[in-house]
Amino acid sequence: MDTLTRDALTVLQPGFTGTTPPDWLLRRLGEGLAAVGLFGRNVATPDQLAALTARLRAERDDVLVAIDEEGGDVTRLEVRTGSSFPGNLALGAVDDPGLTRAVAHELGRRLAECGINLNWAPSADVNSDPDNPVIGVRSFGADPELVARHTAAYVEGLQAAGVAACTKHFPGHGDTSVDSHDDMPRVGVDLPTLRARDLPPFHAAVAAGSKAVMSAHILLPALDPRLPATLSPDVLHGLLRAPVERGGLGFDGLIVTDGIEMRAISAAWGLERGGVMALAAGCDAICVGGGHSDEGTVLRLRDAIVHAVRSGELPEERLSDAATRVRALAHWASKAGEGAREGSAPTPDIGPASGDGPGSGDGPRPDIGLVAARRALRVTATADHRPPLDGPVHVAAYTPAANFAVGDETPWGIAADLTRLLPGTTTGDYGPDTAGIDAVLRDAGGRPVVAVVRDVHRHPWMAAALAALVTARPDTVVVEMGLPKAPPTGALHIATHGAARVCGTAAAEAVAGRTTG
Repeated sequence: MDTLTRDALTVLQPGFTGTTPPDWLLRRLGEGLAAVGLFGRNVATPDQLAALTARLRAERDDVLVAIDEEGGDVTRLEVRTGSSFPGNLALGAVDDPGLTRAVAHELGRRLAECGINLNWAPSADVNSDPDNPVIGVRSFGADPELVARHTAAYVEGLQAAGVAACTKHFPGHGDTSVDSHDDMPRVGVDLPTLRARDLPPFHAAVAAGSKAVMSAHILLPALDPRLPATLSPDVLHGLLRAPVERGGLGFDGLIVTDGIEMRAISAAWGLERGGVMALAAGCDAICVGGGHSDEGTVLRLRDAIVHAVRSGELPEERLSDAATRVRALAHWASKAGEGAREGSAPTPDIGPASGDGPGSGDGPRPDIGLVAARRALRVTATADHRPPLDGPVHVAAYTPAANFAVGDETPWGIAADLTRLLPGTTTGDYGPDTAGIDAVLRDAGGRPVVAVVRDVHRHPWMAAALAALVTARPDTVVVEMGLPKAPPTGALHIATHGAARVCGTAAAEAVAGRTTG
């Protein structure tokens, strides 16, 4: 196969369906494909995942195996059970960079054990708009400096485990009211605001050595009035790549697109045209997953790139440079992975501020996620709050629609843990059409009610249902598992700062006044 076609395959990061790699994918690895993206649909068990990645490496030993594993609400490793690690908002609430570094290291260790060496994380977005429908608890917070120090700590911890970090979504997705999976978000701030508010975490990530940065499908008229960041040379070359002395970030690593199939790009330009434009703008790798995970999509993208070079639309040296950067990261990841497996990679010290649990030592920290989730809890009690509950309760889970990044497969809540701690506990799921006070009180009977909500400030139906419940039953315990922007309410209000499984465990412990073990 000629060099041009091999390079066109090299810059693609496609997904696939199933828990074993299809023949077409293995064949394309032999022809130049250098990266594969994994999603929840590809994961059943750690052993299965390790076998899958081993099969990929049997075809190409330096293949980049990427995954979107943020921990917290966005998990692929534990898509069917919920994550063992709290997400960014919980870590930001604790504000102990040593703890963040240790959590990222343990997450990276588990990824490396499964053969994954590129993580499309962390999210470095500053959540400046609390009504943002897609970031929320995926952000470390709303303070740029806090987000910056935790982004750096996360990058350091992850990469110390031999897994390349891909910091996202440049230049910042936190001030958007539209999900780019659905449409084109627009951030209408001026350049000084962008530099002061959104860019500090990306500066910190670059300084910490982040191996990759992911572009955002967002329009920033202050930088480019026509093209979203992923397709804009002004954003990628003029800001991300530009030297620091010229006002840029001086980033020299791999630039990866967010999913090119997302409607913010595909609806206006299509996959093939969007992919070519992204490369021309300065991206080095095209992430393609979602529902476009088949050989036909890979071949159409490959052929579009080849045609763009031959027609003069895409300079051949730009494609060659992009492919070279992909191979360089693949080489780093291969060597770093070997070091991690041999135990030569350092384990970050979580430091004396990191609270309960054993010291960092040199080995795995399987407990670190629950340690962090417990520390992230914020409990507000009223003056007449009663002691911890010691008998069966009714859990009323008010369930909003999940955003695309989180998905609706991953369970959340505290019912399973409360059932173990308080046998006889019952649970009910309530949505916009089923959240009436009569239904909840009927289902609860005489049992105390624990209301579990998620981003109550964003959902008027949920706020109204919760207010009615607390009025009727003032002893209601409220557990907020999203962004805690609404005023605390209920006899006891517990903010978990995320809906990871360990966040639910920590909240259940607080309700019952005992630990799970």
